[in-house]
Amino acid sequence: QVQLMESGGGLVQAGGSLRLSCTVSGYTFSSRHMYWFRQAPGKEREFVAQILTTGGDTKYADFAKGRFTISRDNTMNMVYLQMNGLKPDDTAVYYCNGHTLYLATPQSADFRFWGQGTQVTVSS
Repeated sequence: QVQLMESGGGLVQAGGSLRLSCTVSGYTFSSRHMYWFRQAPGKEREFVAQILTTGGDTKYADFAKGRFTISRDNTMNMVYLQMNGLKPDDTAVYYCNGHTLYLATPQSADFRFWGQGTQVTVSS
């Protein structure tokens, strides 16, 4: 059974930083490209960042470029999202997920299972 567990969210002031973590079980972590998505209230889940199985390539949504950094530790089955320069618009529930494909345009519908996510709230 696939389990995705996100953590590290919280309440932070605009301009602050958070580091999200995600642990995965139920499949071989090192065989999955990993993704972060987020869902703001009243909006659809959207892509944030992705990282290759080896960590050798990363891609970001435009809003995340220059502020967010995705990384992974295959020895720990963990993927991280370092978020700096947070803005109120970054307020959302953040989710991680894994896929066997390194998707060109990741969509929420590409993934079957989701964890509970971790809430990030940025105050102005």
